[in-house]
Amino acid sequence: MPQLPVNDVMIILEHDGSVCLAERQGTGYADGKLNLPSGKVEPGEDVFDAVIREAFEEIGVRIERDALHIVHVMYFRNPEGETRVGWFFVASHWEGTPTNMEPHKCAGLEWHPAENLPENTVRYNALGIQHWTKDEPFSSHWHDWQDAME
Repeated sequence: MPQLPVNDVMIILEHDGSVCLAERQGTGYADGKLNLPSGKVEPGEDVFDAVIREAFEEIGVRIERDALHIVHVMYFRNPEGETRVGWFFVASHWEGTPTNMEPHKCAGLEWHPAENLPENTVRYNALGIQHWTKDEPFSSHWHDWQDAME
């Protein structure tokens, strides 16, 4: 039986050309790397509900549904061979100051220029940000996953 893809949601908070990234720690996966505040769609949620929940849980900001815009959707196979669909959102506005709400999983939040992301940005997220900056609404990274291993 084929495995269904995981649906991930990522929030791009942009301020003065920079995006908010979180440094992973203590998760056992990609620790020390930077990623967008993100998570998986849970049963009973749509992608909007999921990204609103994740933004509040991870960085303590409140985002209204009408402030969210889907800017990119990516079909992705990670280095472990798992299939994922990434929903990248931009919030036109939010309430609160981004704060590390999960210090057991996150070493801290940093703002980095969207056009010049650090080398240690998780590839999946870096690709989504790059496609967003180019106004590309969809991508598929199925056959190039081995590049991430190099």
